[in-house]
Amino acid sequence: MARQLSEIAVEIRKDWKKSVSGTDVNFAARPYLDAMSGMGDINGNYGWDSGKSIVAYFLSNASSWRGETAKRVKKELNQMLKSR
Repeated sequence: MARQLSEIAVEIRKDWKKSVSGTDVNFAARPYLDAMSGMGDINGNYGWDSGKSIVAYFLSNASSWRGETAKRVKKELNQMLKSR
């Protein structure tokens, strides 16, 4: 069973600071991560945006987030996109 986007967002926030030299989430990725924080699954909506588009835009703006956790979570999010 896939994790909730809100659960994934918590993990991203915790790891981002560790992996990007203590910096906060990239300004371009932040609005999408904020949206994910309030979402259940990828089939939901956030305002007028679909969960699928929120996840896709987050991934396209999260290139500065690196490391093992980033690789694993990005893979998980990409799998969600492909399976929906």
